[in-house]
Amino acid sequence: MSSPARDMGIDTSRRNAKPRSLTDSERARLEEYLNDVHYSSRYSDSEFEYRHVQLPKAMLKLIPKEYFDSTKGTLKLLWEDEWRSMGITQSLGWEHYEVHEPEPHILLFKRPLNYQTPAQ
Repeated sequence: MSSPARDMGIDTSRRNAKPRSLTDSERARLEEYLNDVHYSSRYSDSEFEYRHVQLPKAMLKLIPKEYFDSTKGTLKLLWEDEWRSMGITQSLGWEHYEVHEPEPHILLFKRPLNYQTPAQ
């Protein structure tokens, strides 16, 4: 069975081997910044819809080092459990597929166009 991320061309080697959610104390340190997280409008091409999430720059300093790619100095591609534990809130189906390296506080997300939540 293939993963949704691989189906969308996401380099899963740029993620942690498994999700590492924030501890309660790590999450508490980020809470003061959550009202300043900016969510872009959605935009699309013929296959995917996209949005970017802009974190306050000061918030990056409080994110655990395990979330960062030491070779690039930017965030790794985050699992859904990771970005949700940081306080990023968006509907289902979004995959973190890139970090805008010139501005590492901007996270890029995508999901298939006309995404439908899987039936339970």
